[in-house]
This record gives sequence, structure tokens and C-alpha cells, in this order.
Amino acid sequence: MKALVLLSGGLDSTTCLALAVEHYGKENVEGLCIFYGQKHTRELRAARAVAAYYGISLTELDLARIFAGSDCTLLQGSTGEIPKESYAEQLEKTDGKPVSTYVPFRNGLFLSSAASVALSKGCSVIYYGAHADDAAGNAYPDCSEAFNNAMNEAIFIGSGEELHIEAPFVDKTKADIVAEGLRLHVPYELTWSCYEGGTVPCGQCGTCRDRAAAFAANNAKDPALKKAGKA
Repeated sequence: MKALVLLSGGLDSTTCLALAVEHYGKENVEGLCIFYGQKHTRELRAARAVAAYYGISLTELDLARIFAGSDCTLLQGSTGEIPKESYAEQLEKTDGKPVSTYVPFRNGLFLSSAASVALSKGCSVIYYGAHADDAAGNAYPDCSEAFNNAMNEAIFIGSGEELHIEAPFVDKTKADIVAEGLRLHVPYELTWSCYEGGTVPCGQCGTCRDRAAAFAANNAKDPALKKAGKA
């Protein structure tokens, strides 16, 4: 049995990769990194570093043109600023809509693309790192359990019942993910979560705040900050 892991280079997907390697062995795990027009390439560089650490093959796919018309603040075509607030604070201003860093139907597109790649490579399972904190309050609706279940059913049917999705953290918090990652000795110093593309994490965007809180909940220091000289 082979697994394909959607690998962004962030904390969540890297922990998924570690789980897949634990379950199937690195010789049965492939990585897929998708560029979608971000304002920086830090995620891609992190994904390459993580794949090299685990000794797995990494396929890279560029889907940036699909999002060319989007004003998502993560993307190159947007003139908007990335919010320096928690997701809860951002959601107070959105009237129930996703936050400005939501990339339109990104996980739907990624999972559909991953299904084609996985079937072509003889994989029978796709791992990805959606988790409950991102889905909370409709910040990222394509991280919800309902969305995951619907995509899993569609991919299972559409693949002739040869392929399914594993989202091991879809009902877990980011603190839960860090706890599992610490058990697995995940190289978090290689990962990149910040929405900004600087030399060190900004510490203020929604994902930086969530990451810091997750390590604090585990009474642990973030090795990525230590590496950057911020801890």
C-alpha cells in the first residue's frame, strides 16, 4: 500500500508525512507540493527540505493560473495586506464568510489534483493536514469535517473505489498535532507556517499565532523560532 502526502512544508502537512512514513515506511510514501501563486516561495522551499529529510520523492505542481483572478491576500495578484490578527478577530469582521487568506476552494482543487497523481503513481491513500482550528467559525470551510467527508466519498467513487483520503487531524486542534509531532520527532525546524515570506516568521499573522499557541499548550519551544534566533 502506497500513500501520497499533500506536503505544503508547514507544520500540519509535515506531521501528516511523519504519520504516513510511520504507517507505511518511507519507501511507500510520495509527496506532492502545489504552488498556487503565493507571494513568496518559503513553503515550497520548506517542502523540499522536509522531503529530503524523510528521503521521499516530491512531485511539484504549479496551479497558480487558476487563482489569477482571486483577491486572496496570500496571492501575488492581491493588493491587500495579510491580517495581523487571530482568526477569531478576523471572523468578527467577515459576517460569517471565510477570512481574507482563504484561497478559493484550494483544498478541493488540491485533493482532486492529488487524486490524479496518486492513481498515476499507484497510491491508494492521500494524506492531508486539515484540522479543526482552521475550520472553526468558517475561517477555512474546506478544512471542515463535512467537506473532508464529501471529498473522500467523491474521490473513492471517482477512482473506482481504489483511492481514499486520510485527514488524521480533521477533528483535532493544532495543539493535538504538535503533541503527535513531538512524539514522532518531526523536524519542525525545517517547516514554515508564516503567511509572510521574510527571513523569520512574523509572529503576528493568524497561522503564526496558532502555531505559537499550539507549542505553548504542549509546554514546548518551537524549534523553527530557535533556528531563526527568535527563541
